[in-house]
Amino acid sequence: MPPLLAAMISLGVLGAIDTYMTATIFPVPVWVTFIAWASFFACGGGQAGLIKSIVSNWTGIAIASVALLTIQFGPAHPLFAAILVPLGTAAMILVSAKQILNFPPAIVFGFASLVGTSAATDTTITTSGLTHPTLVAMAAMLFGGLFGFISELGTSLLAGAKPKTI
Repeated sequence: MPPLLAAMISLGVLGAIDTYMTATIFPVPVWVTFIAWASFFACGGGQAGLIKSIVSNWTGIAIASVALLTIQFGPAHPLFAAILVPLGTAAMILVSAKQILNFPPAIVFGFASLVGTSAATDTTITTSGLTHPTLVAMAAMLFGGLFGFISELGTSLLAGAKPKTI
């Protein structure tokens, strides 16, 4: 089967499954899973891309968690939050010196996904339990990364190509 058709089928079927699962049995924001899915491909795909993507996404989530905690307990002024943006950006760029984190957009995807998850789920960084936005964003990004990996395998199988392993 031509690779483009194989990708259409693999990604389309898995996109439907992802959407159904996040709407029913695994209630995380579907858009976060799709961001992580794209991050997997942007980080090169294969096992190495999966690991790089998840580590980068989760690093962004960790940096965002620190920023949101600081905002939560800091002065209630927009200027204070605005100051944290360049500090968070600096942290994201600083950690990208590590080989596994050398694709800063994937770190930003994690940062933005946590902030968006917090806003979309109307939870704060101090929420307790399984609805904590950090946990929800981390789970969604792992789920999306795995869907990226599976979709790449599915595309390879349908196209009759050897799956990427490195």
